Amino acid sequence: MLGAFGASPLMVPAAVVPAGTLLAADQDIVRNNGSEPASLEPHKVESDVEFNIISDFFEGLVSVDNDGKIRPRLAERWDNDHNTRWVFHLRPGLTWSNGDPITAQDVVFSWRRLVNPVTASPYASNLSNMQVLNAQDIVDGKKSPDELGIKALDAETVEVTLVKPVSYFLQMLAHPALVPVDKSVIDQFGDKWTQPGNIVSSGAYKLDQWVVNEKVVGIRNHRYWDNAHTVINKVTYLPVTSGTADVNRYRAGEIDITYTIPETLFKSLKKEIGPEVHISPKLAVYYYEFNTQKAPFNDPRVRLALNLGLDKSIIAEKVLGQGQMPAWTLSHYAAGGYNLKMPDYAGWSQDKRNQKAKALLKAAGFDAQHPLTFSLLYNTSESHQRIAIAASSMWKKNLGVVATLQNQEWKTMLDTMHTGNFDLVRYAWIADYDEPSTFLNNFLSNSSENTAKFVNADYDQAIHAASAATPANAGRFYQQAEAILAQQVPAIPVYYYVSSKLVKPWIGGFNESALSYYYTKDLYVKKH
Repeated sequence: MLGAFGASPLMVPAAVVPAGTLLAADQDIVRNNGSEPASLEPHKVESDVEFNIISDFFEGLVSVDNDGKIRPRLAERWDNDHNTRWVFHLRPGLTWSNGDPITAQDVVFSWRRLVNPVTASPYASNLSNMQVLNAQDIVDGKKSPDELGIKALDAETVEVTLVKPVSYFLQMLAHPALVPVDKSVIDQFGDKWTQPGNIVSSGAYKLDQWVVNEKVVGIRNHRYWDNAHTVINKVTYLPVTSGTADVNRYRAGEIDITYTIPETLFKSLKKEIGPEVHISPKLAVYYYEFNTQKAPFNDPRVRLALNLGLDKSIIAEKVLGQGQMPAWTLSHYAAGGYNLKMPDYAGWSQDKRNQKAKALLKAAGFDAQHPLTFSLLYNTSESHQRIAIAASSMWKKNLGVVATLQNQEWKTMLDTMHTGNFDLVRYAWIADYDEPSTFLNNFLSNSSENTAKFVNADYDQAIHAASAATPANAGRFYQQAEAILAQQVPAIPVYYYVSSKLVKPWIGGFNESALSYYYTKDLYVKKH
């Protein structure tokens, strides 16, 4: 029996300007995006740096609002049959920014392209994790992309078939990797399709300029289906990596919303311009990821020792000090409301952890005469540098370990990770949806995001069992998975994030979600 799911288009969030608010004549904003985007190709990227822009330029079938509610976007409504057959009905008259129609076939093409091994998408495993029929076999090269469990019933209707129900399917569906892209433009321009003059988009904005290492500029897409509720006319994204430069340009009036707030300036800014300091919860974990296939980090004793030897409380509370918390799990402690238990050693004193770590290193063949040495890689950032210096100092003091620091620009570091040319690398995961699996799926043996190259059959089994379980029963399997990670340590969880930004007082509608998104279409500039 088909049951109707979805919402009226009237419930779709957009810029809501309170009655009596005077708007500025120029509805233009500048937001710092933290780094130069690796690409604007939805199937080729994996971080907020790119997805912040892509989410303004492209629409998915649905979105998730700040209250966790599913909202209709390109899909006006949807039905499902036993949570395994989903039918999405597109809004009538949808067009790309060039005026061509957006059809159900565009959705089918895009999903097939995502899982096609030729595309080599970091998010190729996403549709498999959503249990879409044949997705994993396609990623593994065992079946053709046209066998994926998705088809166009007509120009405005998409059918998706799942192997089994997934309670958070609609949350996963909202991810930017699943937005439709235009086949005709890709066929015409190939790898150059995302360049200015070539790209077509479906969201509130379209690409106007892209000056590498200087700015990306989006302008209003007047063909956007909800353009009537958009206020901002132009948005400029800056790739400023320095937190200090970010704040200085904010103070000079060149930036309206910063990417973050440097820890060294946080207290003074809070005191001086407190109302402009915005701190919000963030479902994200900062961690150091091992290359588990490279000696000596193929030995879990070495990995666990470095985890134990890191004084995370000092990093969270002293080095950072904006509300971050020391992390001992690789999924966020609050994800999905499961509140998973920390490993026993999280409750030990640092001295006890250090003693255990030294014993583990000695058993693995490392001591004062034969110290462990390795390279710690991080992407260029004052904050990442400060944390890396603190971590290397702790390992040296607590364990006699020598960590050589190395930094690379964001795009270069991502390439280094995916080629496996590292010892230990700084990384982080921001939840794609509010559920532990968004973090834990990354360490599955066959995950396209498993850059640690971690392989553990018991771990895979626990995650697959959680996926098959009801939400009420999934927690015990997630707990089993976290227990394995706590001993095997493919990555060292360092801290649980908060989001910190400076926002000009004349920017209205700013409301960052726990998934770290805020959308330009929801903003407006007040007269000032």
